[in-house]
Amino acid sequence: MNLTIAVIAKECIPGRVKTRLTPPLTPEEAAALAQTSLSQTLETVRSLPAARRLLVFDGSPRQGDAAGFEVFAQSAGGLDERLAAICSLTAGPLLILGMDTPQLCGDQLAPLLADWATPAPVPHRGAWFGPASDGGFWALGLYRPDGGLLRGVDMSTPQTGAHQLARLACAGLDVGLLPVLRDVDYFSDAFAASRECGGTPFALAVERLATGRPAAGVPAEAPSAAAPTRRVAP
Repeated sequence: MNLTIAVIAKECIPGRVKTRLTPPLTPEEAAALAQTSLSQTLETVRSLPAARRLLVFDGSPRQGDAAGFEVFAQSAGGLDERLAAICSLTAGPLLILGMDTPQLCGDQLAPLLADWATPAPVPHRGAWFGPASDGGFWALGLYRPDGGLLRGVDMSTPQTGAHQLARLACAGLDVGLLPVLRDVDYFSDAFAASRECGGTPFALAVERLATGRPAAGVPAEAPSAAAPTRRVAP
């Protein structure tokens, strides 16, 4: 399949990554859990059919994480600019993923993979969108990558997903929707994600971190904005 999968991620340094996991976790525990999430996501991507796999990284990736990936430094600017810059790294179909959904599996991407594996001249959807439960998005696929579809979208807000969907729709793209996933921002998110990927390194790490921790130190469910409900394409 002529597909490029890009994972945008950052080095898991205590105090600089997943700070909303603290408390109840220490900065060192939060960074270690983020690293587990990243490594698990990259392992999943290695299992997917792709012509190229890119790791677009802020910092220096571990050797094991970089294995099987072309490594690029993130560009300067806000998240919209950094995501837009990824579009210049390939001319063919592109799927951009984050490091925040360790519950990612191939089944969740099956509709996109099946659609874009269909040989021409069968028409393909121009974009695929994976909404996150906090109102953002965990995946964005563009059959013809165009950074202009991302630049200027206000990222990391409860309306980000809706605004990005509107941008795609205004461009006249036929957009397919992937399942709603939950980003790991708070420890309650980590619990929820671990239930969807039981037995994995991430789920086992969450279990170890929770064991023996006072109930008062484990946050209740963090409020999340509703995921975008705009119907783009069935």
